[in-house]
Formats: sequence, C-alpha cells, structure tokens
Amino acid sequence: MSRVRTVARVALGGILVFAGTSHLTFARRPFRAQVPETVVEVTPLSTDQVVLASGVVEIAFGATIALAPERHRQLVGNVAATFFTAVFPGNLAQLEHHRDAFGLDTDRKRRLRLLGQPLLVAWALWSTRTRR
Repeated sequence: MSRVRTVARVALGGILVFAGTSHLTFARRPFRAQVPETVVEVTPLSTDQVVLASGVVEIAFGATIALAPERHRQLVGNVAATFFTAVFPGNLAQLEHHRDAFGLDTDRKRRLRLLGQPLLVAWALWSTRTRR
C-alpha cells in the first residue's frame, strides 16, 4: 500500500507543478475566469496577480508534496487539502457567472467539475498518510 500511496503522492505533486506552471504561462487567461470578484475586492491584488500568486503556491505545494520527508507528509497533505478547499469558491464563481474556460462551456460541465474538488482533497489527504 505504501508504494501505491507514494505513486499517488508524486503524481499529485506533478499535477500541481504542471497546473501552477500553467497559471504562469499558457493558461493564465483561462484561470482568470475562476477568480471570484470578492477576492479582488478584499485584497490589493488584481485578478491577474491572484492567478500568478496561486500558480506559485501550486508549484510550491506540488514540489513539497512530492518531496516532503515522511515525518512532514501528513502536515503537507493537510495544508494542500485546505488549499483545495480554499480555491473551491473560484469553481463556484465560474459556474455562477457562466464563464467559459478549460472546455467548461456549459453549466452542466461546470457543475460536474465541482465534484472534482472533493476528490483532490481526498487525494491529498490519502496520499500523504503513512499509517492508517
């Protein structure tokens, strides 16, 4: 089981590094569709700066999840799960405002995407546990 968890943890780390890199480069514009107006209203950051900052955070989480020593993995998993929960309102904003991005061009697709966030939370928690 630990080998499966290791593969899952490293895969999640790689996905996060890729996603974070895409925030900073080729998918920067589509990620703007997920930034709720309330975030921009309550912070000194522009929509683009929020996308860039979240990309840097995702790269850091990805590298940390993949490379964290065993004694820190559970903490890293908890923090990543919290991050996935914190960005969920962005997915809701995309649905609420009917914003097309990443092939999510219907409300049905945007609703289905909402189901992915709890899976990411579970993946982060499960793959970083070393004991039951």
